[in-house]
Amino acid sequence: MSLTKIVQGSLGLGVLLLSISSAFAAPIPPSATVCTSCHMPTGMGLPNMAPMIAGKNAKYLTRQIDLFLGGERNDPLMTPMASLIVDPQKKAEAISYFASLSAPEIKTPEQRGDHVIISDPARKLVYQGDWSRNIPACSTCHGANGIGDKDFPRLANQHPDYLEEQLKAWKNKTRSGDHNDVMGSIARQLTNTEISQLSQYFANVK
Repeated sequence: MSLTKIVQGSLGLGVLLLSISSAFAAPIPPSATVCTSCHMPTGMGLPNMAPMIAGKNAKYLTRQIDLFLGGERNDPLMTPMASLIVDPQKKAEAISYFASLSAPEIKTPEQRGDHVIISDPARKLVYQGDWSRNIPACSTCHGANGIGDKDFPRLANQHPDYLEEQLKAWKNKTRSGDHNDVMGSIARQLTNTEISQLSQYFANVK
């Protein structure tokens, strides 16, 4: 093997190692490690276990932790876990870490109004709502494709079991804490079939 090839090979390996180290440039703070067993170091969560929280708005995540700590949200796993980061600095570090992570890229972003006639019942609720039942379009708050907007969480690519579980919790009044009971009042107008359809729709946004 020539010296030139050896040098080129070494340079290529160096670039590879550099790219790998860059991918893990932000170490997981100790306060966030308690969260990674369920939400994973990537923040992508696990089906039937924990939701994706990667890239969620830090203010929203803080609010949810506070709701668990205050008893307004209850979960056999999250409630005791939240108590482990009750210290303001630990909570801020953990939330900052997950908020900084990347969520899946949406390759075909859709704008509200792209389609005037919508036959799919889930898409219709997402982009047009149903004002005969006082249900606004989901995209009004959660954005087109469900990518989230400021204080409203991202729904796109979320695990469908989690979305369905939470919508039913709003519907059954076992979850609270939203401003003026907005989500609760909407969820109570949805049928269980619609809840399942919406959960699958947002979970499969591409």
